[in-house]
Amino acid sequence: MTVLIIGGGIGGLTTALSLHQIGIACRVFESVDTIEPLGVGINTLPHAVRELSELGLRDRLAATAIPTATLAYYSSHGQHIWSEPRGEAAGYRWPQFSIHRGELQMLLLEAVRERLGADAIQTGHHLAGWEETSTGVRARFVQRRTGENRDDAEGSLLIAADGIHSVVRSMLYPNEGAPIWNGAIMWRGITTGQEFLDGRTMVMVGHVGQKFVAYPISRKSPVVNWIAERKFPAGQAWRREDWNRRGDLEEFLPQFEKWRFDWLDVPSIIRGAARCFEYPMVDRDPVDRWTFGRVTLLGDAAHAMYPIGSNGASQAILDARVLAREIQTHGVMPAALQAYEAERRPATARIVLANRGNGPDQVMEVVHERAPGGFRHIEDVLTRNELEEIAAGYKRVAGFDKDALNARAPIVTPSPR
Repeated sequence: MTVLIIGGGIGGLTTALSLHQIGIACRVFESVDTIEPLGVGINTLPHAVRELSELGLRDRLAATAIPTATLAYYSSHGQHIWSEPRGEAAGYRWPQFSIHRGELQMLLLEAVRERLGADAIQTGHHLAGWEETSTGVRARFVQRRTGENRDDAEGSLLIAADGIHSVVRSMLYPNEGAPIWNGAIMWRGITTGQEFLDGRTMVMVGHVGQKFVAYPISRKSPVVNWIAERKFPAGQAWRREDWNRRGDLEEFLPQFEKWRFDWLDVPSIIRGAARCFEYPMVDRDPVDRWTFGRVTLLGDAAHAMYPIGSNGASQAILDARVLAREIQTHGVMPAALQAYEAERRPATARIVLANRGNGPDQVMEVVHERAPGGFRHIEDVLTRNELEEIAAGYKRVAGFDKDALNARAPIVTPSPR
């Protein structure tokens, strides 16, 4: 009755906590030898924060994360386009949290070790393959650096939460190839000691061809997470995506030198980072099947999407919760995986495609197209109805419409202990 989870990221760890909450045994297998707090800032939207809260983690999150209160859009001239309240400031029963991705992962990791025991997570275990048996599935592992064999593991189900370069997905879809690049490169960094606006605002500046995103991510000290993005000509090659690849300021800073506004000094924030990382904006096409017998996909392995609309981590968390509910309903059986997929695959496919259409950030592109030289009044460029519908439409697609979220029942009912 043990569930094998491949990948110790946000999706895999949330799955482990969710299964533990309903009384199902599980083990997490992670390729790296040591799980470290890598990455930069991310957002968890109210529907995901609700699920983490129902796992008993809200206070831990609130101790370090910023409860984002406003999302604001600006043109490349620094002119205000649109602002909307977020999280509890917008009437949700749960906040939107901005946090360092590594801090969120370490928070989840600590909770798994506390609740499931330290041996529930096996590091240095890279999946080499699996086979179904008469009673479940047997997974084979190696030490990725040396190729040394690790002990096999047997379980009832195997959940692939192993990211955009999922080993499991590559075996299920051997001809899929590399992730799809849309021509944009993001340089991401963290700058300490800088603040802007009210300290609880996430800003988007620019348009599709050139964009800057910034938001604070720590209650402990002033820390700004930022993303500088440029779109390159079609057909230009770029280096393979890797969060550990150091970025070169000369490849993007000159294009942002004039973005000095009275409310935000973009080049100063970029220069203030100790280092930055480069990452091509990539996703994968939605597939028509996640579940193969006793194996299914979850998180980026299932639905890698552009980081638009703050949905990547949030959707992995929702995957984990729906999967746990279906296992609670159907048992640790393939039927649970089928029911999970039936709900989550269509929902996430819609978000992948919406993000390819620029999601809620489309307001900046419309303004750039209609008023490339700037504007006197935003109402002369984009009506309030257009602004509100772009924002509300994306919330509906992504599953965090305020009234619907506030009213719905919990996804998971904890099993009595």
